[in-house]
Amino acid sequence: MIRILLADDHPLTQAGLAAWLENEGKFELVAQAFDGESAWADISRLLPDIALLDIEMPGLSGIEIARRIRKERLPVGIIMLTAWSAQQYVMASVQAGAKGYVLKTAPFEQLRKAICDVSRGIFYIDPSVSLADNIKPSESLSARETEVLGLTAQGLPGHAAAKRLSITERTVQAHLTSAYGKLGARNKTEAVLLALKRGIIMLDELQVESEGTS
Repeated sequence: MIRILLADDHPLTQAGLAAWLENEGKFELVAQAFDGESAWADISRLLPDIALLDIEMPGLSGIEIARRIRKERLPVGIIMLTAWSAQQYVMASVQAGAKGYVLKTAPFEQLRKAICDVSRGIFYIDPSVSLADNIKPSESLSARETEVLGLTAQGLPGHAAAKRLSITERTVQAHLTSAYGKLGARNKTEAVLLALKRGIIMLDELQVESEGTS
């Protein structure tokens, strides 16, 4: 059984999700919360396998709760369940510690997959989030491109990444340009999300570095 905490400040949304979770054979709904403070208290006390969090809630937001879970190193998988599909919300959630991002318009089958994936440590992004996932097997990133993209994802500017890798800043930019092209990404945020989705860079590695540079 996958133990789940559900936090959403919309009563109808929460009632529908709770009914579905309780009818699923492999899920156990251990707590429900309508605000961020209650959600955090229940998470700290119960340590559910999965926390399904709305981004916008009274008190603490879902993103603030995710940061606390990461800071305390709690063994809780975080899935953002939200109406916001813009990449900046996805990226903010990922940087806070979320391993899943599902839109409220998604079918239940998709939420089921997200919960199961995240419980196994697999990163999940709702397919409806606009990502130009055009990478082909023949266009896999080189080791250096992966390394440079990983450092960029961690928030290092070009000159710092260059110093870390003992290469020039121009070479860093060349590797990034090549990586964006292979991924079919239109910007850095999209490239990072695509790389996370593909397992090219690892979420835990990104978060550890971010904590050290914030």
